[in-house]
Amino acid sequence: MTITQPLQLLAPLSGVLMPLDHVPDPVFASRVIGDGLCIDPTSQILCAPLAGVVSNLQHTGHAISITDDSGVQVLLHIGLDTVNLAGHGFSALVEQGQRVEAGQPLIEFDADYIALHARSLLTLMLVVSGEPFSLLTPDNGLVACAQPLLRLSLGDPRSSATQEEGEALFSKPVHLPNPNGLHARPAAIFAQAAKAFAASICLHKQQDSANAKSLVAIMALQTVHGDALQVSAVGEDAELAISTLVQLLADGCGEAVTPVALVAPVVQAQAVSTKLLRGVCASAGSAFGHVVQVAERTLEIPEFAADQRVERESLERALTHAKQALQRLRDNAAGEAQSDIFKAHQELLEDPSLLEQAQALIAEGKSAAFAWNGATEATATLFKTLGSTLLAERALDLMDVGQRVLKLILGVPDGVWELPDQAILIAEQLTPSQTAALDTSKVLGFATVGGGATSHVAILARALGLPAVCGLPLQVLSLASGTRVLLDADKGELHLDPALQDIEQLHAKRQQQSLRHQHELENAARAAVTRDGHHFEVTANVASLAETEQAMSLGAEGVGLLRSEFLYQQRSLAPSHDEQAGTYSAIARALGPQRNLVVRTLDVGGDKPLAYVPMDSEANPFLGMRGIRLCLERPQLLREQFRAILSSAGLARLHIMLPMVSQLSELRLARQMLEEEALPLGLKELPKLGIMIEVPAAALMADLFAPEVDFFSIGTNDLTQYTLAMDRDHPRLASQADSFHPSVLRLIASTVKAAHAHGKWVGVCGALASETLAVPLLLGLGVDELSVSVPLIPAIKAAIREVELSDCHAIAHQVLGLESAEQVREALYVQQQAMVETSQVLEN
Repeated sequence: MTITQPLQLLAPLSGVLMPLDHVPDPVFASRVIGDGLCIDPTSQILCAPLAGVVSNLQHTGHAISITDDSGVQVLLHIGLDTVNLAGHGFSALVEQGQRVEAGQPLIEFDADYIALHARSLLTLMLVVSGEPFSLLTPDNGLVACAQPLLRLSLGDPRSSATQEEGEALFSKPVHLPNPNGLHARPAAIFAQAAKAFAASICLHKQQDSANAKSLVAIMALQTVHGDALQVSAVGEDAELAISTLVQLLADGCGEAVTPVALVAPVVQAQAVSTKLLRGVCASAGSAFGHVVQVAERTLEIPEFAADQRVERESLERALTHAKQALQRLRDNAAGEAQSDIFKAHQELLEDPSLLEQAQALIAEGKSAAFAWNGATEATATLFKTLGSTLLAERALDLMDVGQRVLKLILGVPDGVWELPDQAILIAEQLTPSQTAALDTSKVLGFATVGGGATSHVAILARALGLPAVCGLPLQVLSLASGTRVLLDADKGELHLDPALQDIEQLHAKRQQQSLRHQHELENAARAAVTRDGHHFEVTANVASLAETEQAMSLGAEGVGLLRSEFLYQQRSLAPSHDEQAGTYSAIARALGPQRNLVVRTLDVGGDKPLAYVPMDSEANPFLGMRGIRLCLERPQLLREQFRAILSSAGLARLHIMLPMVSQLSELRLARQMLEEEALPLGLKELPKLGIMIEVPAAALMADLFAPEVDFFSIGTNDLTQYTLAMDRDHPRLASQADSFHPSVLRLIASTVKAAHAHGKWVGVCGALASETLAVPLLLGLGVDELSVSVPLIPAIKAAIREVELSDCHAIAHQVLGLESAEQVREALYVQQQAMVETSQVLEN
């Protein structure tokens, strides 16, 4: 029978209509699941776009499918990545199998909760059965709920495919690694792959089966993490279909999978062919010792429990004990930065979303251990898949906290490893808790495959004085325990079976470094003046009043970078004006009216999100809404900060610095806002206004920026990664993302030249300024100020006192013509050795 009457689909809710191409999710945007459209909702009840049967209602409530009598299937999906909310914020008003009328309410949802906890509220309506359609309204306008939206063209209903004759082949069971089962995205990828085969294919979950080529049928299986699934097929390509689809399931169908354990098992020891493994320095220093392979044990977690009350009490008791243990770690921390790590861990234990997910699973009959582990693993997986290095590192913190509580629930002792003396630990990855618990009388250093130079593990290693290297190749896990190794973290190297001469050189080097460090501390208050009488200002990079005071005690001549985002991060509400103003004023008073205070405006967004500033997830957060871009898009945020900063005017020599500037229009608009906020305060003189040079565009246009700024400060970390197109925290590329690369040095040189042509000063506040090897180079390039990491202030000042500026100019001219960062480092190292020898002769 031919259907002549076209079918109309109604708008499932009110909102702004958007084309599917604009959805920031490649699976939806590429129409893998089906064609359709997207609505940014302004209402909070999802209604049926057509009459039919609820053919699938996800247990989490975020997605529902309706199938009408002619076989048309429509999927409605509320928000992006909302499966991770585990049902929180959704209330289903219908049941699976129920017949509904067009316009009937299906799901009520909490838009505010979802906007805060999920990637996006964008809601999709997809025709998964494949019928062509036309829009009945412009695709960029407002729509009202139940308004006619699509007209489907229906032809002869296709008869269902006949079942292939022959005996079905079955795969071995596959345990589903997807944290949230086969929800819409992975189910669509699996169904699309199945359609590539002629065979009839089914997906089996215990006694239930589904047509593997049907998205809706797969979703109706209601799979969860760990389910044992089988694939069966009948037809000529059945074997190939089964092997392909089983591998796809094992790999997560395009999703990041949840690992079984925190740290992978130690690889069976075998010979490693090379004598040198390279990684990235996480904590400076060097050590000679013996390999000890370490790994986290796998815990046995029961899934079900009989008494929900007992399980809730068990979870609550474990959380309380975990908080107490973290408080002890905070109390014993070596400094504020280390204490803040475990404070953040305590806050994770109080996260309402995490606790709600665990409690919901307990209510379903799961054990406290299973529920807590499921909640933490699902959230950690979400962090890892958002494209942010910072959030990926926080995922490790969450897994660390998760294991701490899990062991308490299970009654597993959280003891420290039994380690021999002179141990160099080798692991796939260490957690902050494991690092903090290391016995430094036995452990001399560690080397890992995972981790990054900015991770909490790296911060703790530096506080403990342990040399550490991360980003090593996987073959390091094949080293036999007991192997003699020399860990040269300064160079990011692990030497296997080093020669006696290398070991002796290491001991001599460490003794020399200890004597030099003592000498630097004794002379920290002396001015940084070169041997031929040129003074250079050495200031500090700080993120608190305590760091500012410490910097002053170590000889800092001011603050060259106050990272103001420390006031905004790790909190649920923005800081008040009084809190901001009080902090800026306290830091300014600590410096006094004769010292510079350079306050960088809020540098967040993209890779450093704020909980109370909702942002869409970005595929490339380092190239997205960061720094000044975010602040100009949300001008009230920047205006409030300007008012707070201006309250400290007169207490120090106040400077304001804008991050991530790439266009003159950004600078001009920010200056206008600053002037408008200063006007009511009656200030006689505005603070100096400058920009960070961290985007190559700004460096290349420095001659145009220079007339309109008061100073430049070069952020070499970002400038390097943008110039070389390498993520500076990537474990495989970080060693190549080197600020000594000639291309980066040439951008610094051109920036200095442009600034000095207009009488403006230039500082360097990136990590390059904190490397003693770079001191003669930066002075030779014409830099006026070095703003450095607080503990390194005495060393940088000492390095300046050991050189002559004329020699520095010659060095800079020489290295600008070299080809690679390696060549630059080698040339500087040779010059450094010559200068040290000259300095020793002159002192004697």
